[in-house]
Amino acid sequence: MSISFGNKRVNYGLDSSIEILQTSEQGDRLATVTNLKFVAGEASGNVIDVDPAKLKQSIVGIGTSFTESSAFVLAHLSVDKRTEVMEQIFSEKGANFSLARTPVGSCDFCVEGRYTYADHIAGDTSLQCFSIEPDLDGFDSNKYPGIKDPSFDLLPMITQACQIKSKQDDKTFRIIASPWTAPVWMKDIEDWYQPGSAANNYQGTGGSLKACYQATFAEYLVKYLDAYRAQDIDIWAITPVNEPLGNSGQWESMHFTAQSQNDFIKHYLGPKLQQSDNANVRLLIYDHSRDKLEHWADTIYTDADTARYVYGAAVHWYESTFKVYEDVFNRVHEKYPDYAIIHSEGCIDDLGNDAPPGVLDPAGFKESGWFDNDDFWWNDNASDWGYTVPWPGVNVDDHPLYAPVHRYARNIIVSLNNWVCGWIDWNIVLDRRGGPNHVGNYCGAPIMIDVSNGYVYYTPIFYVLAQFSRTIRPGDRVVFTELFLLEEAQNDIYACATINAEKQITVQVLNTSKQTMEYALQIGHQHAAVTIDANSLQSIRIQLPADLSEIS
Repeated sequence: MSISFGNKRVNYGLDSSIEILQTSEQGDRLATVTNLKFVAGEASGNVIDVDPAKLKQSIVGIGTSFTESSAFVLAHLSVDKRTEVMEQIFSEKGANFSLARTPVGSCDFCVEGRYTYADHIAGDTSLQCFSIEPDLDGFDSNKYPGIKDPSFDLLPMITQACQIKSKQDDKTFRIIASPWTAPVWMKDIEDWYQPGSAANNYQGTGGSLKACYQATFAEYLVKYLDAYRAQDIDIWAITPVNEPLGNSGQWESMHFTAQSQNDFIKHYLGPKLQQSDNANVRLLIYDHSRDKLEHWADTIYTDADTARYVYGAAVHWYESTFKVYEDVFNRVHEKYPDYAIIHSEGCIDDLGNDAPPGVLDPAGFKESGWFDNDDFWWNDNASDWGYTVPWPGVNVDDHPLYAPVHRYARNIIVSLNNWVCGWIDWNIVLDRRGGPNHVGNYCGAPIMIDVSNGYVYYTPIFYVLAQFSRTIRPGDRVVFTELFLLEEAQNDIYACATINAEKQITVQVLNTSKQTMEYALQIGHQHAAVTIDANSLQSIRIQLPADLSEIS
């Protein structure tokens, strides 16, 4: 499988052929499906109106994540087969992802978990025993007999991705790093996490950083950046912790409030970064659910002594299977326009988990129903944590069944329209169940592999993300897009647009309905009639004239 684009270009006005790429439930995978003709005048009916003169935020990138679980699954492939998969993820002939995330130490998507880089000596404030060896030590083929390359691990996976990028002289690849926890001896619970139960209303905890170890934890993160740079991996940005609001003690975590994170950045992490060789590493706050972003922004961005160290905020999508919380993004941007918003994690969670007693597995998809089954990904078959378990205080109406492709594509489109400048998926590769995961939190991934026979399943999510990544590149600017839709299309059509330095504009259009739709693409005083197939994502690429007045 490889991905390529045609060479058609528009050299004057918009009066020439246009290329459309499409990924669809019908089986299109970044296929060139038709050419269009622009005509002068104002369109009617369903209209997507793009104004290339109204520029918004610059794009940081579209991408995915490295995890130990992904590396473990890839280690089950031959070197040649693994290289083929990595090329499809990171090279120009594949998805060409430009943004990625990696855990600092262990997370739930580890084979055994419960490790950091300074576990050996409690109270080791000088961090003499600090080592990133857990990211390099590979997997024991005697313990895991399906392993074909025992030396492959998280850091070798990141290194291979960077090597692919360097071969094509791609200097736009950026990595964000997030710790799930500090070493346990730095935390008040002196443990990785303490699970909740029905007896305590599921109120588990990951604990909090002891005040006496704030400086040590800041130094720990700087040592991580130094150690990765010594391996020729430059980390572009870091967050103080993943999901500071916690996960009810289900796996590695560590809590901050907005105020305690503000104080940690102001007095410890911010100054430590600036005084080290990592002054150019961006600092992203929060790294949790979008709906609470405004409170964290109000707390941290209004403190000038802290805000001077901060590049922006990272957010996740798990608080709803369909809401994007664009109202929150817009309020935060309106108040703090100089700070970036990056979506740093999202996945099809709860995919391979055992259903709780008395809960019907949605649509009857058990264990392998999503594996090598494109229908699952294009239709309302997926559930999430808020659907299957009656968590206290959770509005189940925010967690209906959903189509994974729709959730991804709609989220990216709406997010970019509302000031998000980067978008990252979670694990790029998992096994056919959605693991390994040392606490049983199985999830979907763009690529799922049967480790028993090496069969690689590129899910529809992979092709959708690849289409976004290939047509939205770092440095592109989001442009103002307005939709004028007839009533029957208002919940089915979504669109955004970006423009690059060469005046090439790309319009992303998603049709979530089961019907073919007609719409008009309006750019300036010219428009084209477009047909979009049912259940599909289109990317329309147009070369604008250097002088935009030619199309106005």
